[in-house]
Amino acid sequence: MNIVRYLTKRFLRFDKEQPFIFISALLAFSGIALGVMVLIIAMALMNGFDNEFKKKLTVMNYPLTIQPKFFGAVDASLLQELEQKFPNLAFSPYISSSVLCRYDTLLEGGYLFGVDFKREAKVNEIVAKGLEKYVPKGFEVMIGKGLMEAYSLKSEDKLTYIFTQLEPGGIAMSPKMKRFKPTAVFDSGLSAYDKGYSYTTLESLQKVLALPEGVYDGIHVHSSVPEEDITKVAAVLPDSVSIRGWWEDNGNFFAALQMEKTSLFIV
Repeated sequence: MNIVRYLTKRFLRFDKEQPFIFISALLAFSGIALGVMVLIIAMALMNGFDNEFKKKLTVMNYPLTIQPKFFGAVDASLLQELEQKFPNLAFSPYISSSVLCRYDTLLEGGYLFGVDFKREAKVNEIVAKGLEKYVPKGFEVMIGKGLMEAYSLKSEDKLTYIFTQLEPGGIAMSPKMKRFKPTAVFDSGLSAYDKGYSYTTLESLQKVLALPEGVYDGIHVHSSVPEEDITKVAAVLPDSVSIRGWWEDNGNFFAALQMEKTSLFIV
């Protein structure tokens, strides 16, 4: 005998003598079905939120970042070696400095990155879009849309970047300052990045900071499967260099999201 047909006739058929049993069973069945549908919709929304949040969070965070444990450990020779061993990955060396960006009486704190724009465009799609019209050169800078709107900049305006490094002044030590002309704009969709990040050429920032050529603060790495490639790249790196993935900087947050999804499923 078909078990489904037997259970249907036995428990779900309408009984004229005891109609409330049928009604109770029907309500219970409907409640379970409704609960399952709500669970499916809730899980779909949570997964969609999780994926979209990861996409937004990582828009200006690089999949992998190689950093030196001491000055000079990341240099041009290491970059060349990595590019030869991992032709499927994209590498972009950078130097950076915390700065104050001043225009007239307005100030914004942030970071100025010195990059090779050709390489950077391969690891950062937001920067790549900003370079479609013009690629900065010399003492020119790419700024975020949020900073441009906050300062109401025009094409002929220049920004003064105040660096944390000090240099001798007439009487005392004073911070280094250098004027850059904004010639390109990126739009990440996140105000913190648009106001806090600026990009110029490697050579320009090396001159301002008096850094030797071919020595970097780190290397940004683009990978479609960073969780797998991080172990492969780490295996060939010297002890003087470390590598980390973007998820390691946000581990607690994503662990909380996963726990929330698990709790929702259990409930």
